Amino acid sequence: MSRNQTRTRPVTGPEETAEDLLRALAPQVVGVLTRRFGDFDAAEDAVQEALLAAAVQWPGEGVPRNPRGWLIQVASRRMTERVRGERARRRREDLAAGQVPADRQAAPPADTDDAAARDDSLLLLFLCCHPALSPSSAIALTLRCVGGLSTSEISRAFMVPEATMGQRISRAKQRIRTSGIPFRLPDDKDRARRLDAVLHILYLIFNEGYVTSEGPDLQRVELSREAIRLTRALHQLPPGDSEVAGLLALMLLTDARSAARTGPAGELVPLAEQDRGRWDAGAVAEGIALITAALPRGPLGPYQVQAAIAAVHDEAATAAETDWPQILALYGVLERLSANPVVSLNRAVAVAMVQGPAAGLDILNTLEAEGRLAGHHQIHVVRAHLLDMAGDAQGALENFQEAARRTAGLPERHYLTIRAARLAAARPGLGHRAGEPPLP
Repeated sequence: MSRNQTRTRPVTGPEETAEDLLRALAPQVVGVLTRRFGDFDAAEDAVQEALLAAAVQWPGEGVPRNPRGWLIQVASRRMTERVRGERARRRREDLAAGQVPADRQAAPPADTDDAAARDDSLLLLFLCCHPALSPSSAIALTLRCVGGLSTSEISRAFMVPEATMGQRISRAKQRIRTSGIPFRLPDDKDRARRLDAVLHILYLIFNEGYVTSEGPDLQRVELSREAIRLTRALHQLPPGDSEVAGLLALMLLTDARSAARTGPAGELVPLAEQDRGRWDAGAVAEGIALITAALPRGPLGPYQVQAAIAAVHDEAATAAETDWPQILALYGVLERLSANPVVSLNRAVAVAMVQGPAAGLDILNTLEAEGRLAGHHQIHVVRAHLLDMAGDAQGALENFQEAARRTAGLPERHYLTIRAARLAAARPGLGHRAGEPPLP
């Protein structure tokens, strides 16, 4: 056994400690092997085998002094064995032999270059989030190869069969293999487009974890935490992009409210009703510091503006003390930077809080007339709240019910159904008109 692989101590801590170490090292090792051998798909498979070997050996034999080097050595051997054993892929063996000197196929020296490890992780993140992939494929591939989640974990998170998720990941790797995408950082000309894709995928992963699109759970903590971890790693790499800082701040300021978002039975608790004493003060402070430092640097981007909005919410000691005029101004900026119907929907709420519910309802009517949120349950949620503010209990009840019918998330459906039931209970006879059966 070489010096750099001398065992230090048995793994005696919680099982999660070893798992966290392997999860953090996996993308670095995949990056190293892809750079050396030029085959992302085979590298990912070889690293999975090395991770399995580590999970079996380390708990009893101890963690190597250089765990990253150990994984690189084992995975490299798997790659070499696979190349040599497949005569039909002789060209890959020649490529590997040409790219990897014989002395580097032995146990690598102890890794002291943390920057190189981070660069490999960044390369892998950019590769998995390439614009050539669909968002669903990029999310799955990023979680698998960069986040270190198993196919089973990802399939459970998105509530699809494991075989389906496995096929999705395989197709994504095949797309990368046939596209000829080089395994290197994009040049200056392509960086902005590629970085936008990376941030978008991380944003989607976080949102799916924070508010699940369907199923019995309100949030999937493993997804939102993984998105924060990956964004934090991206933020630590040069050149210190302001939008990366903005996205990390947005995630931290939003995730800080997680503990207060659900009641004792797992029911949804809206922002205005949350116990702000349960918010993570440390995450709030970090998020505010990040966005405060990022805004002056520029250029201004949508993630920074969203983080600024989240900061205004989090800085308010109570819901009544929220600075809605400032939030409305920020939504105006956000609409100019990134016009989309969801932003307009949120601006309608801010308008209602500043100018009254009628003004907010006018914006909703325009959105609906344009068909910009047709079939989306959120437009009914917002309309219900604004109608309730305006004193139209019947209209509010009908929209709460319609929103509940349209949403696939069970906690949100329960919340909306309860809101409708409370309105009906407060006003006997509400919800049933002449010729209509009473509500059950």
